[in-house]
Amino acid sequence: MSDSEPEQLGKGLKVRHLTMMGLGSAIGAGLFLGTGTGIATAGPAILVSYSLAGVLVVLVMRMLAEMAAALPSSGSFSTYAERGIGRWAGFTLGWVYWYTLIMVLGVEITGASSIVHGWLPGVPQWVVALALVALFAAVNLVGVRSFGEFEFWFAALKVIVIVAFLVIGTLLALGWLPGTEPVGLSHLLGDGGFAPNGFGQVAAGLLVVVFAFGGIEIVTIAAAESADPQRSIAAAARSVVWRIMAFYVGSVAIMVLVLPWDSPALLAGPFVAVLELASIPGLAAVMEVVVVIALLSAFNANLYGTSRMAFSLAGRGDGPAGLLRVSRQGVPVVSVLLSVAFALVSVLLNWLLPEQLLGFLLNAAGSSLIFMWIAIAVSQLRLRRELEATGLLTVRMWAHPHLGRLTVVLLVALVALMLTDGAARSQILATAGVVAVIVVIYVLRERVRARSAAAGDRGVLGGWRP
Repeated sequence: MSDSEPEQLGKGLKVRHLTMMGLGSAIGAGLFLGTGTGIATAGPAILVSYSLAGVLVVLVMRMLAEMAAALPSSGSFSTYAERGIGRWAGFTLGWVYWYTLIMVLGVEITGASSIVHGWLPGVPQWVVALALVALFAAVNLVGVRSFGEFEFWFAALKVIVIVAFLVIGTLLALGWLPGTEPVGLSHLLGDGGFAPNGFGQVAAGLLVVVFAFGGIEIVTIAAAESADPQRSIAAAARSVVWRIMAFYVGSVAIMVLVLPWDSPALLAGPFVAVLELASIPGLAAVMEVVVVIALLSAFNANLYGTSRMAFSLAGRGDGPAGLLRVSRQGVPVVSVLLSVAFALVSVLLNWLLPEQLLGFLLNAAGSSLIFMWIAIAVSQLRLRRELEATGLLTVRMWAHPHLGRLTVVLLVALVALMLTDGAARSQILATAGVVAVIVVIYVLRERVRARSAAAGDRGVLGGWRP
């Protein structure tokens, strides 16, 4: 690991930027549109699923924050895996993360461009997609402070919408809006009870919701470009995880309080379904704008994440050296352009690939989060003694090592649970396939390097150099 590597990047991000970037990455269309699927699976008991997933992400983020505050790096968990587990783990984790975000970028820009195309039917969808990608490429190239400000306000709009939803939903549940009555607990405990499909579906719901929390790890990637990484990581990581839990759990609680869990409207669009009860005019158009903002904000943050991970991998000798080129503004310009190019490729794949092949690629990205969380937890357990010896610890995992070991056990149990579900099992197997390919690439590369080094040694011993 190169400890000097982060010094090559800009230092323009503040705690408020990091906090909003974490919120912006984790609060996407999955929250605005996807929560209905979880409610349909487990009924009101989906609240237990969200709470359990939230606790799990709090534990993982605390472990990651401990390492990131002591060793700030744009490679974040990939760097710590290399140091705590082995070089192969850092290489694999870094490129799995890069691949995952590239696939996610394609989905996000495809979704956003399709909605915008609906607003501007005269403009081809591919033109809309190209324009959006070009816009966010420019945002990522102008400098990290400008990027941080842009993402701050973009993410802030989503947060404002969620806060407004929580306020309106609470007033609706209490019957304090014109023409409404208090809803009480009739939907929460009636309509088949709190767990109408059985408490076994809480586990199935957990599979639906756990990935909703993905994205907050970008806080520790971005912290390497803040003026005071130790303080920034501690403050941002702490506030992000609790705010996200409050937003997700609070939003879902409102949904299951004011509407029957099996309402078709919840499945079609849970936020719209609740707000329609408040008789707010122009709601559909507003929510379309919100979803586009959610997608583009996540795209912007994820483009940043892919470029910094590529830059870090190159700095450790695990990627092309050309990716290390930094502009006068402290932006890894080649890494950004590479991620932009592959984002466009990913958009094309979303339009051109047969459903089966695209499904495999997206499935591989879908469960990679669990792979990364397990690696983060194992890295922290292995690095703790080293970090304590250096005196660099400013953030500490609670009840070490017991709570860390419990986190690993829970994550492994989650993988075992996923293997019992058909759709989730396909995600795990696809991810395992991608991980295996990347590990094989690493092994082959190391063998080539070893042979080249051996040949070089023989040349020197023979009195000549190749």
